[in-house]
Amino acid sequence: MTEITKHLGICMDHSSAHFIEFEGGNNDTKTIESKFTHVEKQHSISKSENLMHHKEQHQQHEFYKKLGDSIRQYTHVLLFGPTKAKTELLNVLKADHNFANIHFTVKESDKMSDKQQHAFVRDFFTKQV
Repeated sequence: MTEITKHLGICMDHSSAHFIEFEGGNNDTKTIESKFTHVEKQHSISKSENLMHHKEQHQQHEFYKKLGDSIRQYTHVLLFGPTKAKTELLNVLKADHNFANIHFTVKESDKMSDKQQHAFVRDFFTKQV
């Protein structure tokens, strides 16, 4: 029985992640948003910078955990985007043995439109096959 390879591209920053499945040219997109919004950050700063930092760390951890839960069924994941969030997520996932069988690739990219994200994922995985 051969294992089915499932490819996923994730274009992300600290506030959202766009999941782009790559299955034979068919790209479906799902978005997961972080709960730590700009409005919430401004509200927390007005109370205390220490409180804001603690809340931001907690909600960033929850965001990465939610992303990890959605990644589990894939065999190859491409993480890309304009911020360090992709590397932070990779470090969190690499520390968890549940992700040991998933191949991760990290690529730097500029901010992209939806069409550009789909093309980026398609081009990457087409070259991998």
